[in-house]
Amino acid sequence: MAGPVKTRWTRTEAFNGYLMISPTLIYALLMLAAPLVMIVAYSFFKDGYLTVIHEFTTENYVQAWSDPIFRAILLRSVWVSVLVTAVTVGLAFPVAYFISFVLPAQKKSLWLFLITIPFWTSYLIRVFQWKVILSYNGVINSVLTGLGIVDHPLQMLNSVGAIAVTLAHSYAPFAILPIFVSLEKIDRSFLEAGQDLGESRFMTFWRVTLPLAMPGVIGAVMIVFIPTIGDYVTPELIGGGKLPMVANMIQQNMLKIDNKPLGSAIAVSAMLVVAAIALLFLVLNRRFLRGPKG
Repeated sequence: MAGPVKTRWTRTEAFNGYLMISPTLIYALLMLAAPLVMIVAYSFFKDGYLTVIHEFTTENYVQAWSDPIFRAILLRSVWVSVLVTAVTVGLAFPVAYFISFVLPAQKKSLWLFLITIPFWTSYLIRVFQWKVILSYNGVINSVLTGLGIVDHPLQMLNSVGAIAVTLAHSYAPFAILPIFVSLEKIDRSFLEAGQDLGESRFMTFWRVTLPLAMPGVIGAVMIVFIPTIGDYVTPELIGGGKLPMVANMIQQNMLKIDNKPLGSAIAVSAMLVVAAIALLFLVLNRRFLRGPKG
């Protein structure tokens, strides 16, 4: 009986679908799920001298959340990520709108190609480029002092603003592309109908274009917010190590201090905070799309 049932199951489309995605699924489990499970497990172990004691404890979470330094660094990480997300998405939307609604169809591919040019170089090289631009003797200070706008070079590095500018530039293409895709899916007849009903261009944009583009905006926000809160390179190089974010704190506990259980607890705590903020944004966005009940 089991034989015929098994034979019928192997001939179904569901089985063929699972068989097709099985290599990707196995890869995802090994490379993504397994390390995450290990981090969660380590966060409940005890730390010994140059070793990990495999005994269950919640002391690592208590130690992390009772530490004012961790709370301050986590708050800074959230603030920087929110700032970067707002700047990036705010600047990406007009660019995506220009490409989708203003440019002729034959030029859109060229502009999208130009947007992806920064990906031709390493992320580390792009961060170093901004360090040169924002340094004491960098491009911006050279122009300002050369034009006589300032008497002395400005100190722009080692600041939250410098970190935000660098991250916003690095993640701009990730925000432009999903917004552009959503704008391209909008039926232009909806816009014409709004204007035929007497709506201005601005109100047509506010009531029609923006709500229909919100899926792309949501995707851009998530794509930018989640990785920037865990960025390690930019705070280290642009911030000079003086403005560490949560990823830098995790690195110190994992490597320099060699306290892997505490570092794992900090990492899990950061992931939970990011998940909570992302869910909150999605709930608020659904309410915005639903509109007021009348």
